Amino acid sequence: MTDALKRLSDEGVAIWLDDLSRKRITSGNLAELLDEQHVVGVTTNPSIFQKAISSGDGYEQQLTDLAARKVTVEEAIRMITTADVRDAADILRPVFDATEGQDGRVSIEVDPRLAHHTQATVAEAKQLAWLVDRPNTLIKIPATKAGLPAITEVIGKGISVNVTLIFSLERYREVMDAYLAGLEKAKAAGLDLSKIHSVASFFVSRVDTEIDKRIDALGTDEARAARGKAGLANARLAYEAYEEVFSSDRWAALDKAHANKQRPLWASTGVKDKAYKDTLYVDDLVAPGTVNTMPEATLEATADHGQITGNTIAGTYEQSRAEIEAVEKLGISYDDVVQLLEDEGVEKFEASWNDLLKSTEAELKRLAPSEG
Repeated sequence: MTDALKRLSDEGVAIWLDDLSRKRITSGNLAELLDEQHVVGVTTNPSIFQKAISSGDGYEQQLTDLAARKVTVEEAIRMITTADVRDAADILRPVFDATEGQDGRVSIEVDPRLAHHTQATVAEAKQLAWLVDRPNTLIKIPATKAGLPAITEVIGKGISVNVTLIFSLERYREVMDAYLAGLEKAKAAGLDLSKIHSVASFFVSRVDTEIDKRIDALGTDEARAARGKAGLANARLAYEAYEEVFSSDRWAALDKAHANKQRPLWASTGVKDKAYKDTLYVDDLVAPGTVNTMPEATLEATADHGQITGNTIAGTYEQSRAEIEAVEKLGISYDDVVQLLEDEGVEKFEASWNDLLKSTEAELKRLAPSEG
C-alpha cells in the first residue's frame, strides 16, 4: 500500500466515502476507514440506500418493529435511512469538531421525486434536518432549475446543503449564485454564517461515458483522439469558476461575516471504462479546497497505486477549454450532453427510490405480525 490517500489529504483534498450501509456502521468498518484511510466524510444517494436496504443485512429488526406499527412504506424508509445517517454522523462527529464543521459530514438526499418541485424540496430538507438532528448533516438537493431557489431558501434557514447532480458549467455558476444568495438571506436574518456549510457535487465520469459513446458512434481516428478527456476538462473548468466566484467582491462581503466557501466536490469518480486507469478521477483532480467522494473500490485503488503528484488542476484551463471545443467540433453538443445527464440523473435516482419503495413494502408485508 502506498500512502497516496495521506498525500491527497495533505494537498487539501477531503476524502469522503460514497457509500453507507448499516453493516458498515455496526461492523466498525466506517470507523476503521476514518482511522486508516483518511476518510473524513460520507455521501449517500437513493441508489446507495436501495442497494443497502435491499441486501437486508442489519435491517430486519427495525423492519419488524416498523411492520408491527403498520407504518407507511415512505415512513419506514425515512426511519431507516435517517437512522443510518444519524449513526454515521455520530461516528464522524470527532472529525466534525476537529475541522470546525468543514468535514465529518454525512449527506442525505431529499426524495428524488421532488426534484422539480421547489417548495416540496424545501419542506423535505427541513424535515430531514429535523429527523436526523445532527449538526454534521448535509441535506442533498439536486441542481435542477426548481432546486436552485430551494438551495437559496434552505441555506437561508441555516441548514447546510450538498448540491448534487451538477454536470454543466453554467448550472454550476447558478448553484454558486444560489448559495451566495442563501448566505445573504441568512445574514439578513441574523444567523451565524460560520455554522453554514455547503459542497457542490460536480459529476465527472458520467460526462466521459456519454461523450465517449457519441465519439465511438462517429468511429473516426480524429474522434477517438478526444476520448476520455471531456470529464476532466469539465471539472477543471468548474474549479476555475469556483476560484473566480470565491474571489469576487460579493464573496468578500460574506467572507467578512465568517461565511464558508462552498467547496467543489468531485462526484461519480468511479471509472466506468476499463481503458482508463482506475484512479483517473482522483489523480487528475487534485486541488486545495476540494472534496473527492469515492466508491470503496476507487478508495482502495487510490490507496494501493494512486499517483498523487501535487496540484493537477492549476495551469490546465486553456487546455481544458480546447478539449471541450474539440468535442464540439466533432458535432457533439456539450449543452445537449449535460442536459441529458441531468435528466437521466434525476430519473435514475427516482428509479432507485421506486425500487426501494417496492422492496421495503415487500419486507414490511413479510414481517407483518399475524392478526390476533
